[in-house]
Amino acid sequence: MTARVLLAGATGVIGRALVPLLRARGHQVTALVREPSRAAGVELDDIVVADALDAGAVRAAVAAARPEVVVHQLSALRGPAAEGLARTARLRTEGTAHLIAAAEAAGAERIVAQSIAFATAPRGGPVLTEDAPLHLDAPDPGWALTTRAVAELERRVLGTARLTGVVLRYGTLYGPGTRYHRDGAIGAAVARGRLPLPEPAAGVTSFLHVEDAARAAVSAVEADTGGVFNVVDDDPAEAAVWLPEYARLLGAPPPRTVPAQLAERMLGWLTGYQLTAMRGAANDRVRQALNWKPATPSWRTRLAAD
Repeated sequence: MTARVLLAGATGVIGRALVPLLRARGHQVTALVREPSRAAGVELDDIVVADALDAGAVRAAVAAARPEVVVHQLSALRGPAAEGLARTARLRTEGTAHLIAAAEAAGAERIVAQSIAFATAPRGGPVLTEDAPLHLDAPDPGWALTTRAVAELERRVLGTARLTGVVLRYGTLYGPGTRYHRDGAIGAAVARGRLPLPEPAAGVTSFLHVEDAARAAVSAVEADTGGVFNVVDDDPAEAAVWLPEYARLLGAPPPRTVPAQLAERMLGWLTGYQLTAMRGAANDRVRQALNWKPATPSWRTRLAAD
């Protein structure tokens, strides 16, 4: 069954992969954009203009689009890290609230929102389900801000009375436009031998190709159920596994090993945490409820290929 879909974040990494998939399935796609020029090259059915942090503008834009489904893929991670985290946190809290209120007023039936699968607290096994607690007490202020914003987004999306809410917790994204692309920040650092391997490197990363993220969003648009779902590949890997393999795939030298405390000082708290303590995510629930599975089951085949 086709639907009128309002896509907030159509010009982002996932949004650009998602638009053609939705249109190929017969959905009518309207993009909510802050700057119309950013939508150049994206084949859309329509565009409405609003800053997601402006409640009145969002309400008017959504009313004009008359969507049956609203898809929230907004983030602002380009540019300086601290500024990007702060604006993305606002998009996940204030922006989500504005989209939900506008969607309800416009008579929409469903909202699908982007979240992250690696915001769980580093407690328990190496791979966690959606029921694991979020890392709300993280010692790093930036990460604590992020996880609390994620919790607020999920609470709002799943708690709305008039809409069926779906939260897609994406894994660590790779592919075109991401930091893990060979030309991205992480890819370039690995290629130049500038991303050291902490000892121990027991942090687990669950990767996800951007195309699989977009496919999961299509499944969520077309499903008749709600809930929170980890969207990750089938191959969670410790940093001691994926980082040397990524270097090998890039034709780079093996990463040098450094003590964990030194790695944190060199790389910053969040990257050090990813490599030493982060937990992976299980994808059993999304497979069963949304009939989704990754077309790229393992990062090993495409991490350095795109």
